[in-house]
Amino acid sequence: MKISKLLVYLLFIGAFSSVFADERPNIIVILADDLGYNDVGFTGETPIQTPNIDELAAGGVIFKNGYVTHPYCGPSRAGLLTGRYQARFGMENNVTYTPYDPNMGLPLSEKTFAKRLQDVGYTTAVFGKWHLGGAEHFQPNSRGFDYFYGFLDGGHHYYPEQTTINSDGYALPIMRNKEVVSFDEYLTTALSRDAAKFVADNTDAPFLMYLSYNAPHAPLQAPAETIKKYSHLKNKNRQIYAAMVDEMDQGIGMLIDSLKQQGKYQNTLIFFLSDNGGLYPDTWWPSFDWADNSPYRHGKVALMEGGVKVPFIAHWPAKIAKGQTFDGLVSSLDLAATSVALAKADASDGKLEGVDLTPYMTGKKTGTPRTALFWRLEEADNIWAVRTMESKYMYQGLPGVNRAFFDMKNDPTEQNNIVDTNLAEQAKLAQLWNEWNSGNINNILYQHNEYKQAMSQFYRALFEKNLKEAKERAPYTIK
Repeated sequence: MKISKLLVYLLFIGAFSSVFADERPNIIVILADDLGYNDVGFTGETPIQTPNIDELAAGGVIFKNGYVTHPYCGPSRAGLLTGRYQARFGMENNVTYTPYDPNMGLPLSEKTFAKRLQDVGYTTAVFGKWHLGGAEHFQPNSRGFDYFYGFLDGGHHYYPEQTTINSDGYALPIMRNKEVVSFDEYLTTALSRDAAKFVADNTDAPFLMYLSYNAPHAPLQAPAETIKKYSHLKNKNRQIYAAMVDEMDQGIGMLIDSLKQQGKYQNTLIFFLSDNGGLYPDTWWPSFDWADNSPYRHGKVALMEGGVKVPFIAHWPAKIAKGQTFDGLVSSLDLAATSVALAKADASDGKLEGVDLTPYMTGKKTGTPRTALFWRLEEADNIWAVRTMESKYMYQGLPGVNRAFFDMKNDPTEQNNIVDTNLAEQAKLAQLWNEWNSGNINNILYQHNEYKQAMSQFYRALFEKNLKEAKERAPYTIK
């Protein structure tokens, strides 16, 4: 009798735990790559068709002031996945793909929020672009992800016939976990299809999915039939780019359909954003003219709004009311904090720098989640920015916006540089930035070209050392 009661009790506890786990939401972070601010329907007027993304936006909340922590790929992704400003651990350059360098990657001192969720029972998966290290201990399966389908470098060709083993990182084979696999269709579609399958296969534990598209990052490649949809656009590059965004939207639709078919749509929190602004034909890339960041100025690599302000939404039918917009300052850092809070994961190390957005998304709180946002590039002495709800103070090194101050209330698109007209406010923002920067360290990684040059010199010096020793070694004789 006592054994029977114990068995019933244990079954009850097990069932209760299962229900509790199921009540925690699934979490999906969809990250586009180099997406222009005005290249999705919910941000304004665009010829590009994005009905699935727009449906998510209309069914949830649009963050009107959503930002990333860096204006280009690798550092931005490092900040998002750790929930910390990447300057805290010196990762302000893109990671160069190399499986041999044990230090070229996201520092092992940092924990991804995927690992935090994995520790409390979430099944975790990443699809697509990694860009945080090629050595085995940097790869996704070693950084908190149960499942990986994608590529390790910062970009990839979109068609399988362009994949070879002995080539640059963009032509490396696709991987499933730590094994090389093949793909037989347009890459964006292959990633989306595998993500949709993961939803169907994962029936027990709640899951975290990081759908890390490389679209619409170069190289400009898309299916011919999709490019034809945009033949009315005069710019040939923009035709292809538009088709790439369109294909990404179709892939997101595939994922949404899978969520609905598996009965997981209602209790899945979906974030959609870009890792930075779209390519802009300015000082750095005069011929890269396909993205549209309007109404904001400049784009990728710039700390102007066009480089760090991104399309940013959240969708969660079970908790978020439809048709909302939110004006407070929101950061990609907040995705980790929100996910950890909802998963009831451990954040006792105090490293997370984001804000749990749940009360803001559900209407329990209003106002801005954070008073200020901060940026710096690897050239930390002179490229920086700080933004509050009212103002932005920055130094960029671009014509007309070297040292600049903008009234973000009345001039949100940064048309009028009014530097030195409000010294008290400038001093306040400078103090905020200096206090933030005091907790940072210098960059610990070479930029890609510098790294390749240093490695070339290293291998040359190694060869010359071996050659010298070989010549100095006396011939030996045998008896």
